[in-house]
Amino acid sequence: MRAIVVDRWMEPKELTVSEVPEPSAGPGQLVLDVCAAGCNFFDILMVQGQYQVKPPFPFTPGAEVAGIVKEVGPGVEGFSVGDSVFASSGLGAFAERAVVPARGTYAIPEGMTFEEAAGLPIVYPTSYAGLVFRANLQPGENLLVHAAAGGVGIAAVQIGKALGARVLATAGGADKLEVARQAGADVLIDYRKEDFVARVKEETGGKGADVIYDSVGGDIFDQSLKCIAWNGRLLVIGFASGRIPEVKLNRVLLKNIAIVGLHWGAHVANEPEKIGQTFDALFDLYSAGKIPPVVFKSYPLAELPSALEALGSRRTYGKVVITP
Repeated sequence: MRAIVVDRWMEPKELTVSEVPEPSAGPGQLVLDVCAAGCNFFDILMVQGQYQVKPPFPFTPGAEVAGIVKEVGPGVEGFSVGDSVFASSGLGAFAERAVVPARGTYAIPEGMTFEEAAGLPIVYPTSYAGLVFRANLQPGENLLVHAAAGGVGIAAVQIGKALGARVLATAGGADKLEVARQAGADVLIDYRKEDFVARVKEETGGKGADVIYDSVGGDIFDQSLKCIAWNGRLLVIGFASGRIPEVKLNRVLLKNIAIVGLHWGAHVANEPEKIGQTFDALFDLYSAGKIPPVVFKSYPLAELPSALEALGSRRTYGKVVITP
């Protein structure tokens, strides 16, 4: 079968399609015919060897997958050949077929396409768990979402709005701000043209944002500390800027704020009960029409380098998807 194979650390532009053996399902596993696979910023870091997870060579990247069950492994119940499902695969999604853990696989909700489903397994639970379990977002609070047109950003805007928050969104350019507006943002801030700190203070009557959703890090994190409200919660999701920020704790003390992190992938080992709760809530929100997945573009497998380049250069919004 055809798959993207990483046999050394490389740049995304060097990725090519190779022929590899057909996979088989072990105990607790499923083999899927891949219909769509979601791209994430960490895919770029992983193939470069800059991500915290460094798989042994050779490996096939890709952690979000949607497809049709081809094989059911020993001990697996609740799935049959031919089922339409999506899963968080960890690795292996950028291929014609992928092995996934059955415990991390779900039936695709009625009305959702494979491309939309491929954008669900990581970004939506990340945003839900962050806003609900870690930041305890409440109805009526002001939620500031940075990079609001990106994958996790759109999910945060949609979920925050569904939870009853007033959503302030930052993004670069009118097109991306329009994406954030369609996702439910109440206040649109173009960080390229205006000081988001001043604008957040203005829009909140000087109070600041109760919850700040930061997947960017770097300077954005530093500036966010200047517009967070008393008792505010700054939610650390990632560091797309490339710089991991540091903070002087006197700022945390003086404003009575909390800086909280969210590592969704670690819930499997530490709080597995939260995973089912999260997906049940997400399915309810999808059924209610409150979190429609947003797909920027689908690329064929051989064009994965172009897909990751577009994602890394921030020319995209929502999810970038590969369709083998």
